[in-house]
Amino acid sequence: MSVRLVWFRSDLRLDDQPALAAALAAGGAVVPVYVLDETRSVLTPGAASRWWLHGSLAALDTDLRARGARLVLRRGDPATQIERLIAETGATAIHWTRRYAKAHRDADAALKTRLRESGVEAHSHNGALLHEPWEVTTGAGGWFKVFTPFWKACLARPAPAAPVPAPAHITGPATWPASDALAYWRLRPTAPDWAIGLAAEWTPGEAGAQARLASFLDHALDGYRGGRDLPGRESTSRLSPHLAFGELSPRRVLQAVRARPPSADADKFLAELGWREFSHNLLFHHDDLATRSFRPEFDAFPWATDARALTAWRRGRTGYPLVDAGMRELWTTGWMHNRVRMVVASFLVKHLLIDWREGERWFWDTLVDADPANNAASWQWVAGCGADAAPYFRVFNPVLQGAKFDADGAYVRRWVPELAALPHAHLHQPWAAPSAILAAAGITLGKDYPRPIVEHNAARTRALAAFATLRNAA
Repeated sequence: MSVRLVWFRSDLRLDDQPALAAALAAGGAVVPVYVLDETRSVLTPGAASRWWLHGSLAALDTDLRARGARLVLRRGDPATQIERLIAETGATAIHWTRRYAKAHRDADAALKTRLRESGVEAHSHNGALLHEPWEVTTGAGGWFKVFTPFWKACLARPAPAAPVPAPAHITGPATWPASDALAYWRLRPTAPDWAIGLAAEWTPGEAGAQARLASFLDHALDGYRGGRDLPGRESTSRLSPHLAFGELSPRRVLQAVRARPPSADADKFLAELGWREFSHNLLFHHDDLATRSFRPEFDAFPWATDARALTAWRRGRTGYPLVDAGMRELWTTGWMHNRVRMVVASFLVKHLLIDWREGERWFWDTLVDADPANNAASWQWVAGCGADAAPYFRVFNPVLQGAKFDADGAYVRRWVPELAALPHAHLHQPWAAPSAILAAAGITLGKDYPRPIVEHNAARTRALAAFATLRNAA
């Protein structure tokens, strides 16, 4: 019986899994494999992502075993491990889902060439996007650098192929190759276990992804357009980590949403799926998206170095309640509401003048949905140096943002509990509260809660002056 490998990467699911479906359609035995890349030649997963990866791999192995197969785990250089597995199993073909960062593309192309030269079929498939980056082009044949025309072009294209259901059975080889034990990889923290909050919030794996999608469609899609900006409510999909790890395909999400009655809420949600596509489009064409400003004039920006301010931002101790709530939510759960992500990112880059790459690295390490395309593109968007970016002079006022989008104070009171007893009129700017009100709430500024590390108006003026240096140098 012929043997084919299916190399799982950022596509940890069985439903709508094109690489697996193609291998099964070809007939013969299938060996699913995952390789933990330890070469450091590509971006290493952050701590929160490693926690999620453990749960996702465990869930995938359980799902495979229910169908007569199992997940073979190896670690080291992926190309070396794949070639060893081919030799061990006698596989005549391998299938994988494409990834779009240049380092991944180059490594895949080199491996594909070597395998084909040795007589092994190597097939790559699109399982991560609705449309391949090279398929969505401008009228002149170029690539889009602005979201709205990009998404319009996507919507004008033929609909993606229908999702392929998960197989009921997978035929494995007569003898399974050796596999690492997942626990041996030590992807999850033990001493101390800082991930208790992550475990309370998330269920990694395909079943968790499908349950999250169903819950969103039933309870939050209606009203999404307005509710998505309110961090104190469960009004967003929270599908981002499941999409980042490929536990859910974008085609399945698209199909599920379009099965509901058409609405402005559905259109807005699908546009957010479009932003994910746009970010991967940018990464494909701008390979160092996480390290180099998309707009080269920002290479001369006068960033500040302020270790104390950076630490205060990371720990949620800036003195601005909405910013601090977001950073504490991130540290506890590995996730942050999108509206608040924009506020905390703007605060780091514009209030503190700290390089956006510092924020991108922190999010990469602490987000369970850290994605090389979305994370970098979003940071560049807020900083004003990215494609279709928010103008640099747009400086979010954390007080006004809190008053507008956390009007009842539910979000701040949850994540900054030391302020919970403050009357609402003072919740988003406690430094302006009369001393008697602070005392009644049991708050001593500078002790129970920090004073603002910068003053908003002064910080905004400084940021605009820094931006002016770019215009003057142009």
